[in-house]
Amino acid sequence: MRSIDLNSDMGEGFGPWTIGDGVDDQIMPLISSANIATGFHAGDPSTMSHTAKIAAQNGVSVGAHPGFRDLVGFGRRHMNAHCEELVSDIMYQIGAMREIASMHNLTLQHVKPHGALYMHVAKNIEMAQMLVTQLHAVSPQLFLYVMHGSAIHKAANQIGHPVVCEFYGDRDYDLSGSIVFTRRVGPLDPIKIANKVLRACQEGKVRTVEGEDIDVSFDSVCIHSDTPGALALIKATRDLLDKSGITIKSPSQ
Repeated sequence: MRSIDLNSDMGEGFGPWTIGDGVDDQIMPLISSANIATGFHAGDPSTMSHTAKIAAQNGVSVGAHPGFRDLVGFGRRHMNAHCEELVSDIMYQIGAMREIASMHNLTLQHVKPHGALYMHVAKNIEMAQMLVTQLHAVSPQLFLYVMHGSAIHKAANQIGHPVVCEFYGDRDYDLSGSIVFTRRVGPLDPIKIANKVLRACQEGKVRTVEGEDIDVSFDSVCIHSDTPGALALIKATRDLLDKSGITIKSPSQ
């Protein structure tokens, strides 16, 4: 692998409140794609605009990061709603991010659902198909960031909608290839995370919580900005990838 996208969730504050270590401005120069919160799980118009502005200043591609309508739960609680309602909520958030991106002379590159919504579209076939069909009808060029082999990945492939499969540097995997859910992620070792990502890029493998290796297929590496010590994790990963001759660039670059 000679190049890889490095993405992170950005702008996940609200008004005067911040999530994680509040280091978005320092993380932005290290990544190639920013998933900007669009107001339902986090974010607000001013935060979205500021985040888009620093992305533009650093040559970072931007995407919409829509979530469940759940500010209190940070979009990590599953919300029972009809597929039609959820698709409308997602399209609404995409539209808001598209216009704010254009204020800063940016073209929206992608869509990446957040948290519990991401897992919902990864598993719910009806929801995945409805979302992909609607998105493809209005924005066939927008990349969908997905989990490889998920319902939304399969739905997108069926109609030829462009996808970017992700590898999660700061999350554990089990033998099924699924992410091991952890409500509170503790401090992680930056060197271990960087080596984990490099091995995935070079060998296409990751060690599971069961102690066995599995194959992973991906186009982008995600390290979440709300993980404790996220800046150190991303910096160590970026440094090691650079030293190993792996170019960091977004899918649209």
